[in-house]
Amino acid sequence: MSEQIWKPRDYDRQLSFVSAYGKGLAELLAPRAGERILDLGCGTGDLAYEISTAGAYVTGMDSAVEMIEQAQTKYKSLAFRVGNGENFTVEAPYDAVFSNAALHWMKNAAGAVRSVHGALRSGGRFVAEFGGQGNIETIYEALRTVFADHYGIDADTRNPWYFPSVAEYATLLEAQGFRVRMAHHYDRPTKLSEGKEGVRYWLLHFGDHFFTGFTAEEREHAIARISQISYDTLWHEDAYYADYKRLRIIAEKL
Repeated sequence: MSEQIWKPRDYDRQLSFVSAYGKGLAELLAPRAGERILDLGCGTGDLAYEISTAGAYVTGMDSAVEMIEQAQTKYKSLAFRVGNGENFTVEAPYDAVFSNAALHWMKNAAGAVRSVHGALRSGGRFVAEFGGQGNIETIYEALRTVFADHYGIDADTRNPWYFPSVAEYATLLEAQGFRVRMAHHYDRPTKLSEGKEGVRYWLLHFGDHFFTGFTAEEREHAIARISQISYDTLWHEDAYYADYKRLRIIAEKL
């Protein structure tokens, strides 16, 4: 299976909603001057910078070299590192770990939670939001149908995402030694850019795992069918609105 290929400049231009929605989560983090905070899955660094404006010392970490390079170019005063969110250690504990729209890419969720726990001081907080149970269900079900009917492929075998329920993720946190302060699952319909090309661009950014072995023509045909199937449910007035369902977590290390 191919790895997800991140395109940082396109990401900043066409997927700015990821960071924009994350600003509310950064406010929930309530960073304080002098705190050491790790932004896990920092992407191109926009929220790491936002958090740093409170006077916190922020380190951004992401598994994608391309994203880290872009973050370092944009925010030269901040520290960034390449790292695997499912298995990492830190030299000194942090006051908080923050993560926006990244944990659903970490299918080894137990490893990610264990690593976050190890990165925090006692009493440190973990503030995160990511895809929850049922996230992008319409697009994914359309993709499953197209893959099965036209290519004889079980899309579930290529699915790179982990969208847990509240109970599932809270259980993981508590088993690792966290006290769960808040766990909230909510609907967040999200407007996709590029009008009628919205689903296409979304899949071109986030769907690399699915199209392994496809020719460019096959990929475009599949995406066109997925867009068509999704249209009746997700198209509203002038854009596709993806059926995002998010899981927001606040937990404290015991």
